[in-house]
Amino acid sequence: MGGKRMKKWIVALLIVSFAIFALGCQAAKTEKTQTNTGSSDTSKEASNEPYVVGAVVSVTGPTAALGVQEKNTLLMEADKINKAGGINGHKIDLKIEDDQSVATNAVIAASKLIDQEHVIALIGGTGSPATLAMKPKTAEAKIPQIAMAAGIKITEAPNEWIVRTAQSDAVAVQKVIDYMSKTLKIKKFAILSDANAFGQSGSTELKKLAPKAGLEVVASETYKTDDTDVSSQLTKINGAKPDVVVVWGTNPGPAVAAKNMKTLGMKMPYIGSHGIANKTFLTLAGSAAEGIVFPAGKILVPSSATGDQADVIKTFTADYKAKYGENPNSFAGHAYDAINILANALKEAGSNNEKLRDAIEKTKDFVGISGIFTYGADNHDGTTSSDMIMVEVKDGKWIEKK
Repeated sequence: MGGKRMKKWIVALLIVSFAIFALGCQAAKTEKTQTNTGSSDTSKEASNEPYVVGAVVSVTGPTAALGVQEKNTLLMEADKINKAGGINGHKIDLKIEDDQSVATNAVIAASKLIDQEHVIALIGGTGSPATLAMKPKTAEAKIPQIAMAAGIKITEAPNEWIVRTAQSDAVAVQKVIDYMSKTLKIKKFAILSDANAFGQSGSTELKKLAPKAGLEVVASETYKTDDTDVSSQLTKINGAKPDVVVVWGTNPGPAVAAKNMKTLGMKMPYIGSHGIANKTFLTLAGSAAEGIVFPAGKILVPSSATGDQADVIKTFTADYKAKYGENPNSFAGHAYDAINILANALKEAGSNNEKLRDAIEKTKDFVGISGIFTYGADNHDGTTSSDMIMVEVKDGKWIEKK
């Protein structure tokens, strides 16, 4: 009998021990979940630990002409914030990853920043394909993401955890449509677009808005990002006799198209996207860039800005040139806006994920480089067509096209 009683006691003790162990594991899991969602950040705020912020940009690869200046700007602005004492006593610990202009690399980089570096927010990516690829990851982790790319789908639902600082394709396309219908007063145009997410976003929006402005799309062709010749597509377009050719993409495709159009003797106007608002396009296209018109932020022609924005652009341009020896482009402006909008939200909300997301969404009348930003529950783009101008390449320089 004593042996049986002892066995019962041992079994009972094992059951109790297992229950305590299970409860402990569940508590640890709950604590970890709370930490990941930003609800257990009191100690971080009290100890003035650095705010770890991640960024994924294209420092190498086809979109490096955009990403290098973004990286430079993020580093410069983070340094300014830190030298000024940080944000409520917290320095910014900026972790930057290069996605090499490859969307799958962007996902790997975002995963590293979120899972290993434990960033509280993520800035990026440079291009639409990379940004769209990272969007599910940041949403799943409940990490606020501030995109610097223009593809329309970036801020389409589900979009709870993402906003952007680049003017969206919808804004840029509307600017192009207005220019063709109201300034040039043409009736028909053709589209040559990159087959990637950015190119197809612009192409789709052009086709959507054209009929509303009384415009007809008479031809639509695509090319691959790394194509070195698009003569066959342009020959088909030329046969459709458009009044204008709209080329939607980022380097190097638009420069290839400009050279091919010149070689083919195509005389109709070339209108580009805001993806060519950088000096690399001028270098790649050479003399073929002359006369090309495209929508861009006001930083490309600083004299086009007025009021407080003119002062912001002037100061930023001077600071960037002093540090890096060249003028900043539109994409540097997107990075300036991203890190400073984030900094303002951190001042308001601290590092709690949901509060930080809400603070970003409540941004109102922020005077930035790319525009005057106001977000909202139904507006994660922040800018309007009034934040852009039409720019023309003249004598290898940018001038406002009115």
